[in-house]
This record gives sequence, C-alpha cells and structure tokens, in this order.
Amino acid sequence: MTSQSKRPPSVEVHDVHKQFGTVCAVDGVTFRIEPGEVVALLGPNGAGKTTTLDMILGLTRPDRGEIQILGTTPRQALDDGQVGCVLQQGDLLKGLRVHELIRAVSALQPRPAPLAEVVKRAQLDDLLNRKVTKLSGGETQRVRFALALVGDPALLILDEPTAAMDVSARRSFWDSMREFVAADRTVLFSTHYLEEADAIADRIILLAQGRVVADGPASQIRAVAGAKTLRCTLSDAQPEALSKLPGAGPITVHGTQITIRSLDSDRTLRALLDGFPLASDIEVTAAPLADAVLALTDAGSHR
Repeated sequence: MTSQSKRPPSVEVHDVHKQFGTVCAVDGVTFRIEPGEVVALLGPNGAGKTTTLDMILGLTRPDRGEIQILGTTPRQALDDGQVGCVLQQGDLLKGLRVHELIRAVSALQPRPAPLAEVVKRAQLDDLLNRKVTKLSGGETQRVRFALALVGDPALLILDEPTAAMDVSARRSFWDSMREFVAADRTVLFSTHYLEEADAIADRIILLAQGRVVADGPASQIRAVAGAKTLRCTLSDAQPEALSKLPGAGPITVHGTQITIRSLDSDRTLRALLDGFPLASDIEVTAAPLADAVLALTDAGSHR
C-alpha cells in the first residue's frame, strides 16, 4: 500500500469564496482532508456548508480560490468515479425497481463495485424488488447511499445522510461507514445530528457566516465550552449549599438527582466529596458538543 504521505489529499480547499448576489455564502474557507479521515462539516443554517459541498462536488464554481479532489479537479475526480455522494435533494428515477436503478447506475461507472457488496453495505436485500416510488424516506436514503457506492469511490461526500432514518437505521448506516473507511477511504459529511458528529467524526470543521471558526477533534471543539457537568445522587440535597462549591455554576435538582455545571470540575468534585460524603453515582462529563458549537458559531457570527 502506498504510504499516506505520498498520496494527494482527498480534499484540498484553499481560500475559497462564493457570493450569491449580495450574500457572501463562503468567505475564504481553507481546509485539507487526508485519505482515511472521517470529517464532519458542521454549522448553523446559512453557515455555508451546502455551498462548500456543492463546490467540492463541482456543482457550482467558486468565485475565487482553488479546490482539488484526490490531486485533480472536482469534475475530473467525478468523471473518474472517485467520488460518491448522498445529497439532500434529488429524486430517484421513477418507474424503476431498486435493483434496476442500481444496475443502471453501475453500468455508467468506469470501475463499478461488485453489486452484491453494494447491496450488503447499504442493507438493501429486502428492498431490491420494491419500486422506488414505494420507498419511505429512510429507505430512499439507503438507496441513495447504494448509488453513491456503485462507483467504488475513494471519497464519499454526504449531506445530511441519515435524515429520515430511525435510530436503528442510523446506527447501521454509520457501522457500514466505518467499514468503508477501514479500506483507507475518506468520508466528508454534514449533519444536524451533533451526537453523530461527536461519535463518528475523527475531526470536525465548524463553519459560521461562511468562515471556518474551528477545526479539530470533537474533544478539542468541546473544550471551548469550558464547563463540565457533574451528576450525582444525593438525598436531602440543599441547592444553596451546593451553589457554594468552588467552580460551581448552574445547579439542577430532580428529586435525589443533582446536576452541577462547573468551570473547574476537579475543585468542585473534591469539595463535593468533602462536604457531601453521602453523594453517590458520581459522573463527570465534558460539556455537550452543542454547547461548544453554539459558543463558537455565535462568536464567529460577530466577527
């Protein structure tokens, strides 16, 4: 296998700008994704995520800046079958059954993946004879995923891939995605399900107002929020006394269940154990990713 250092980046975006009329959708975005990475592109509505993905896919051209996919242009990478994508928009061809659609798209690929492998990875065995017009929203997403895989791509780009899927289907989808990446392929995805990004992505690129405001592992992004959460079970809790613990912030009491937000969880925890020795089932967790995303995108929108 060729070493990663000798391979071109899967995605390289350099100082890319895109304007729609008076609206600046993308404002100098720069990032690089290496082979084998799973990267989440996050941000609020209007942050520039979809426009950035559209430019990476060659669906729209940047006004300024450069994009390379696997060492070549987005158009060439697509023509070579190196890129698969699942987008939010777009209907499936009506009148066809699922297996007919997959075979038709496979026939257009320069190096198609084995159909049995595609069907298995997208979990479509029970849907192959179903007409595409009879699919539910989640089933339609699974078919779109299969169509993204038929070219045996090195890079998958997914825009809200698990929209309309139930919890079980979402879990199965990401299990399949991990198997895909194990072959040293790359995934770039956007999602509004922050727990997916937290659990799945090796790295998060966060956009706000068309700019990159954070880029790093989820743990690094969460650290921006600062506070951690302490949870414990404590009978006869006294919120006034708990609020005096060093570093303690907002406190929530539900019966015997206590939740404390703290800017210095080590000091708060030591004081809790000293002052409330009957506290049990103690748990300390990092701030939710949503808190950090909100803090960073809010700060980015005021730059």
